[in-house]
Amino acid sequence: MYGEKRNGMILSTERLNLRKMNKDDVQNLMEIFADPEAMKYYPSTKDEQGTIEWIEWTLNNYSLHGTGLWIAENKETGEFLGQCGIVPQDIDGTIQMEIGYLFARRHWGNGYATEAASACKKYGFDQLRLRKLISLIDLDNIPSIRVAERIGMKKEQKIHKWGKEVLVYAVLA
Repeated sequence: MYGEKRNGMILSTERLNLRKMNKDDVQNLMEIFADPEAMKYYPSTKDEQGTIEWIEWTLNNYSLHGTGLWIAENKETGEFLGQCGIVPQDIDGTIQMEIGYLFARRHWGNGYATEAASACKKYGFDQLRLRKLISLIDLDNIPSIRVAERIGMKKEQKIHKWGKEVLVYAVLA
């Protein structure tokens, strides 16, 4: 279930494979990043250059932290579904590890985000030996709040980040 394998595979679930992101993922990620509805709770949509910079940030996280966002694909078909993973976030001057998830709109409502986030939680605790994981969620992003709650996270606090108030959901190992 764990460990980097062929093609950058990190982990798999019943329906998903999560693999390392690479520079060939620009067009797939653009499906999400160019969609105003999918990016509603982010500062803005991203163009191709912004998507390339996102991938470079992710690759840098792999090098610096041994983890990052991963591409979520349908296990049977290989179809791109979205991204999910564990990334560092600065919370009041302290780096905490966040489970982040963002899926293409055509795949919303299928439970993929919950399945991927749950697998990332297990990976973070079992493989990375983290003691705590968080998710930073816009106050109005009810579907994301539901995902966090389904994987056992509880609302911990409200902070100011990215120019707005966001909720910090957390779970301990």
